[in-house]
Amino acid sequence: MKIILFTLSIILMSVLPADSKSIHQFKVKDINGQSFDFASLKGKKIMVVNTASKCGLTPQYEQLEEVYTKYKSKNFVIVGFPANDFMSQEPGSDKEIAQFCLQNYGVSFPMMSKISVKGNNMHPVYQFLTQKAKNGKEDSKVEWNFQKYLIDENGHLVRVVSPRVLPNDPSITAWIEK
Repeated sequence: MKIILFTLSIILMSVLPADSKSIHQFKVKDINGQSFDFASLKGKKIMVVNTASKCGLTPQYEQLEEVYTKYKSKNFVIVGFPANDFMSQEPGSDKEIAQFCLQNYGVSFPMMSKISVKGNNMHPVYQFLTQKAKNGKEDSKVEWNFQKYLIDENGHLVRVVSPRVLPNDPSITAWIEK
């Protein structure tokens, strides 16, 4: 029996990629059109957040930048994904979004190219974040702009945080500091 189980585990390990339930499997384009490999973030806690420039929650950029600045030296990173999925609140080009973020909020955390976070055109990163079959943790749906996904050092989904919860909420900063 042990031999059968061992053999099955060897077969499964050869069929499934090592990072199949990890965000580290993804490569995306950043807001400047350069390749961004999530594997480069191994060993860091990650907050993934979908953003928009013309949303009532847009001022969260300020708290996102504060949290990033405070914790970036402690193996933490925020990765922003602009998305125009909610009431056309992110209509700009990548260049316009980058300029807006820098001029209005001094954003220095990595921002990616604009994507879709819901519907038929949902980006593969968000398929991973929202589907238990892909992330191994839970199903969720992106409720609105500024929904946060907390990812551990191994690239595994830990928690989905409501858009209305501020990035500097004690429950988030306690997780970062843990």
